[in-house]
Amino acid sequence: MATTLFRTAPTARAALRASSVKPAFTALASTTFTRGKATLPDLSYDYGELEPYISGKIMELHHKGHHQTYVSGLNSALETIEEAKAKGDDIQAAAIAPLLNFHGGGHKNHTLFWENLAPNSKGGGGEPEGALKSAIDKDFGSFQTLQTQINTALAGIQGSGWAWLVKDKSAGTLQVITKANQDPVIGNQIPLLGIDAWEHAYYLQYQNRKAEYFKAIWNVINWGTVAQRLEKA
Repeated sequence: MATTLFRTAPTARAALRASSVKPAFTALASTTFTRGKATLPDLSYDYGELEPYISGKIMELHHKGHHQTYVSGLNSALETIEEAKAKGDDIQAAAIAPLLNFHGGGHKNHTLFWENLAPNSKGGGGEPEGALKSAIDKDFGSFQTLQTQINTALAGIQGSGWAWLVKDKSAGTLQVITKANQDPVIGNQIPLLGIDAWEHAYYLQYQNRKAEYFKAIWNVINWGTVAQRLEKA
């Protein structure tokens, strides 16, 4: 999968530095951009490779449909901000901040999510090892306790959102948090593992039985990616 760091055209950077939308803009690290345009990242596995846990049809719609919508919305928001700043219209630029947060967060969250998944043949499933396992045991007591906490957090989301395992740099510990809608993880919390609780992530296969999806997805979690993020954090 592509892991190009976030880059923007010089005009976009200049506009956003002077704009009140900068806080939303800073949430877009670790997402794919080409020549100032957000791009849909490639997957390192085929859509059907996560079956039977996540169907190929869900993966295709989720990636090519939903994620692409966030990419298009983010590019549109960035273009509108550039145009507004060129006109000196700070009010219009600020009005775009919610769209920048939603579509930019959707792009970032999904880019991280795809990297969090892998078929069994490519290292998906199983349990954490090494330094990651030690950190989980230290902060949660056991991997099974972590699973329970994340699944409980997912089940408790009202409407749409995400559950995340993060490294809190201030506290120096791993924590489980939730985010509403497409709000990204920012600040001192570093996202290590994210699970999408939006209905589009599971409904075609699991319908209203979302607890089954929360249980099944552990069979395709890419712990190697989670460990790499912890090491970088």
